[in-house]
Amino acid sequence: MAVLAVLLPFVLLGMVLALGRYEEKILPADRDPDPAPAARPAARHRRPRRAPLSS
Repeated sequence: MAVLAVLLPFVLLGMVLALGRYEEKILPADRDPDPAPAARPAARHRRPRRAPLSS
């Protein structure tokens, strides 16, 4: 009974990993084959320059 308690978590972990690999192979990828090209790169926000301090 103690051997079963020690080995069972490892067996279950192996099954979960194997099913995950199987799922990746069987299910199609969620990729868009023809993505629309962007019109232009997004503009980056720039902070305005601060005027130098006068003394």
